[in-house]
Amino acid sequence: MARTTVPAADALLDERFDVLDHGFVRLVDYLGGDARIVQAARVSYGEGTKSLREDRALIDYLLRHAHTSPFEQVVLTFHLKMPIFVARQWLRHRTARLNELSGRYSVLRDEFFVPAPGEVRYQSTANRQGGSDAPVPDELRARVAETLAEGQRRSYAEYEALLADGVARELARVNLPLALYTEMYWQIDLHNLFHFLRLRMDWHAQAEIRAYGDAIARCARAVAPLAYEAFEEHVLHGRRLSASELELLRGALDEPSLRAALAASDLRPTRRRELLEKLGLAPDEPAA
Repeated sequence: MARTTVPAADALLDERFDVLDHGFVRLVDYLGGDARIVQAARVSYGEGTKSLREDRALIDYLLRHAHTSPFEQVVLTFHLKMPIFVARQWLRHRTARLNELSGRYSVLRDEFFVPAPGEVRYQSTANRQGGSDAPVPDELRARVAETLAEGQRRSYAEYEALLADGVARELARVNLPLALYTEMYWQIDLHNLFHFLRLRMDWHAQAEIRAYGDAIARCARAVAPLAYEAFEEHVLHGRRLSASELELLRGALDEPSLRAALAASDLRPTRRRELLEKLGLAPDEPAA
């Protein structure tokens, strides 16, 4: 069987998407696409790709019911360049394969992340791990950028001096800051990539890694547009409810209005029935 190709993804191969001041995302290669997902799902009863409408419905069903293994058949490989502090967050996603630039073997470039004035933010008082949307005075914005840049210039000059004295690269690098840029090749299957995007495109995520999430998402959408459509519908823009939240919701529901809204909606009958089942309500009787 010939290798599955996707014209929209082929058009993106090796295209550089600039991120932050020196970073980028490049889609280097991919394996499979929407067709591979449906082929993998239908292999149990010997049928492959059908119509686009049927394939969209199958992919949507698989994703919303967490049948994840067919999505693992699609693999994307990226070449990435990012500040080290972004890379350290990235590496928390352990369901991928990567090779990163090594400061033991290479002399590191004089490239550091400095936030633009509009990216300087106060610490949030409500979120311990994030920034605030409160306005920052222009004077402070400028001072922050210059303070960071000056520290970076100093640390890199000291790094170069140590190298010039013959100090081992693995020791000379240790005082370089987290703002230094690194590079990696990163390979991940579509199921785990969707998990990455769910977390890193969320508004709680740090702004700098969200910028990479947006670029990665563009590539994922090109490789598997039907799967990405289902991901947006059920995961990225969907929400899960706890048992307690569901109980509160049921108590506040106007059931006749809900059923009328469902009947007037463009949701497929299976989706309408599933929503009623989620809420613990009896499905509508089929028309006689």
